[in-house]
Amino acid sequence: MMMDKNKTALSSFTQGVPPVGPGDMPGDGPEGASAPAGIETTPRQVIFGDIGMRIDHDGVWHYRGTPINRPQLVKLFASVLRRDTEGQHWLITPAEIAPVSVEDTPFVVVGMEVEGTGHNQVIDLRTNIDTCVGLDRDHPLLLNADSIPYVTLDGGLEAKLNRPVYYDVVSLGVEEKRKGAHILGIWSGGVFHHLGSVDDEA
Repeated sequence: MMMDKNKTALSSFTQGVPPVGPGDMPGDGPEGASAPAGIETTPRQVIFGDIGMRIDHDGVWHYRGTPINRPQLVKLFASVLRRDTEGQHWLITPAEIAPVSVEDTPFVVVGMEVEGTGHNQVIDLRTNIDTCVGLDRDHPLLLNADSIPYVTLDGGLEAKLNRPVYYDVVSLGVEEKRKGAHILGIWSGGVFHHLGSVDDEA
């Protein structure tokens, strides 16, 4: 579903919030960027400041402190969510742009399916809003500094794997030798996705 076919869904959430202009915001957080960085906008798009939209650590959307419990509305918002080059998240429609505060990642991977084996293996991940993404070169599996696994999505977005799915992924891990080091990872979409280093003495 395209937001511009039902743009009142976003318009109703921006009511009472004045648009921002250049210099109106200091650029120090979700409320502090007057326009998406690195994302082309048009003069017809109205850019708003903080409208009270937030996605918590578990991928639950909130509006002014209240969870949004309508799955179709969440999916509608998710379809126009983008992340700019400075890491800020935005709802972007042909008519309106509004920032979204994201505590961790906007989506959580809650399920997976596996087809094939070895180098021909394909792993499809399902998010908490019922979208699917296959692990491949354009959608790699990554580990952050705390070894928490994420998958890269389109639009600069990311989804965090929940613990059960991560354990399922690790169970598919195989050891490969790369540049003299023993690496644990999984094959999917013709790509070896790194999970960690293997201690040769273990």
